[in-house]
Amino acid sequence: MHIAIIGAGITGLMSALELLEQGCSITIFDQQAAGQAASWAGGGILSPMYPWRYPDAVNALARHAKPLYQAWNQKLQPITGIDFQIHETGMLIFDETDFEIGLRYAEQYQDPQQHAEYLNQPQIQQINSKVDPKFKQAIYFPELSNIRNPRLLQSIIAYLKQHPRVTWQEHCNISQLNIQQDHVHSVSTKNGLSFKADQFVIATGAWSARWSEQLGLDIPVHPVQGQMLLFKTPENWLPTMCMNKVMYLIPRRDGHVLCGSSMRQVGFDTSPSAEIRQDILEACLEMVPELADFPIVKQWAGLRPSSPDGIPYIGKIPHLNNLWTNFGQFRNGLCMGAASGKLLSQLILEQPTIVDPQPYSPIQRLQLHSLMV
Repeated sequence: MHIAIIGAGITGLMSALELLEQGCSITIFDQQAAGQAASWAGGGILSPMYPWRYPDAVNALARHAKPLYQAWNQKLQPITGIDFQIHETGMLIFDETDFEIGLRYAEQYQDPQQHAEYLNQPQIQQINSKVDPKFKQAIYFPELSNIRNPRLLQSIIAYLKQHPRVTWQEHCNISQLNIQQDHVHSVSTKNGLSFKADQFVIATGAWSARWSEQLGLDIPVHPVQGQMLLFKTPENWLPTMCMNKVMYLIPRRDGHVLCGSSMRQVGFDTSPSAEIRQDILEACLEMVPELADFPIVKQWAGLRPSSPDGIPYIGKIPHLNNLWTNFGQFRNGLCMGAASGKLLSQLILEQPTIVDPQPYSPIQRLQLHSLMV
């Protein structure tokens, strides 16, 4: 089976990996270079931030993702020479209003990855001496990890680029789905190139609403900008991830510390804002004041594919028999990415699924609208 995947972010790439593993041939399209948008820009926490604030469907996919990434890293690293760097740091959360629900969550949802412990101030200092002593209590999630998303993307792309059953079409903007009756027979670019496949996957992230008119659907996915700062400290300087008031610190093994993140609705603008930078800086220095002693080496912004409830659209487009979606992951594209790709692969190939596919189904959730307006 030949499958065309439109979009080479983490969602499209993980879909490609899973389908390739099942013997399919893949063509991957992206309007720019692969892996350059939101997937690269995010933090890589392998859990939704405050999972109890999200629907069960988001957490169900996130639960499966970490072991899938671990397995893919074992498979790909010997071939690509690139380690995903899954960093087992644990996370401290200082939001006191979340303590009670956070401490109950793992048992309530049978999710051992979310096991939490209450810590007093001396215990916080024992686990992470960089935290400002003014924080007298925290909840600690020892099982939470982060993945170094630029390395993850580099490894997957390197693997897919050397694979004989993968064809790449980067800097190739697909503008038209060519539909006859209930079937997509090909896709076209603006300059008239045409590509055929047996099945087509739309994994276009924040750009997914552009298909609304052609498909006669209301696709409520739009870009929400998130901004990040990157510090450089000594290796293994910050021992845990930290989070307070939806701001987080994510340490990498080599001493880089990511600080984020914001939410701004500014269309497709990825320009960092000085005001947001200051907000992030203040929030992160409140948690770990010593960060002020180290240089900020980079700042950037990416575009999350927001959806109404954060639940992605994964499955077949309502009125077509060979067009599939995998978009709308919002803030959790990377932490759901491996499981999103696996679920889509299982649906396309009519295999048993890792989770109940119903909550993600576009058939119920994307509203048909008349084009005869």
